[in-house]
Amino acid sequence: MTVSDNPLDHDFEKKHDFLIGIDSDGCAFDSMEVKHKECFIPNTVKYFNLAAVSKYAREAAEFVNLYSKWRGINRFPALIHTVDLLRERPEVQRRNVDVPQLAEIRSWIDREDKLGNPALKKEVEASGTPELVQALAWSEAVNATVDEIVHGVPPFPYVRESLEKLSSVADMIVCSATPNKALTKEWEEHDIAKYVAAICGQEAGSKKETLGQAASHGYADDHVLMIGDAPGDMNAARAVGALFYPINPGAEEQSWQRFLNEACDKFLSGEYAGEYEAALIAEFDTYLPELPPWKS
Repeated sequence: MTVSDNPLDHDFEKKHDFLIGIDSDGCAFDSMEVKHKECFIPNTVKYFNLAAVSKYAREAAEFVNLYSKWRGINRFPALIHTVDLLRERPEVQRRNVDVPQLAEIRSWIDREDKLGNPALKKEVEASGTPELVQALAWSEAVNATVDEIVHGVPPFPYVRESLEKLSSVADMIVCSATPNKALTKEWEEHDIAKYVAAICGQEAGSKKETLGQAASHGYADDHVLMIGDAPGDMNAARAVGALFYPINPGAEEQSWQRFLNEACDKFLSGEYAGEYEAALIAEFDTYLPELPPWKS
């Protein structure tokens, strides 16, 4: 890994007693819907030859990436979940459509911990595996479409105010599965990059690795908080002993308003852990199902 792959290796230092990791897509920015519906899904249909079942491919991809407990996971495991759900649907089976198994992509996911285009490109250059070539072409096309389409999408209300409130008392990092380049572009476009010490996307590693690396700079466990909109964000927090504040999908504005006016102060005063956090997580758990509607 080069120095530029992970901003925490050269841009981050502990300046305050508190550390806050913030997810970006769907958490700080209302960008999940446009990215998946207009950028990811059309390219998935195109590159994996799913035109014959595009309706069902769209439903599967939207469920995985937006409306389920898988929401917010890295694009490559999300692709695997999407084709697996698609393959199981009776409507798809009756059409005799060959939904790809993606065995080589699964194998790469199992052995790689930096699930991003740079690592995949190295793998392609080393092996030339056709399926990985296809996966890289898809992923690069997604990035190009995002760059072309996603502009002028502001942070959710109360995000900027929360960052301003915390900037003098907490070290903050972006902790996301989105590529670094897209993250930096979005945070700089809306002039909020100045509030965070590092912007860490998929090239820096998983959210667990990123948050854990930052937390290892010497913060007390109850002084580290992850803000996210998906179970994966909560799991990353739990894995490194951090607290979690949920941004409820579909109620993001209310969640950020509650953070600004209530939860933020509880975190800084040591009153967040315990019953208060547990109640927020119990509420969050009701927002995202495990089973898609066609299986319920």
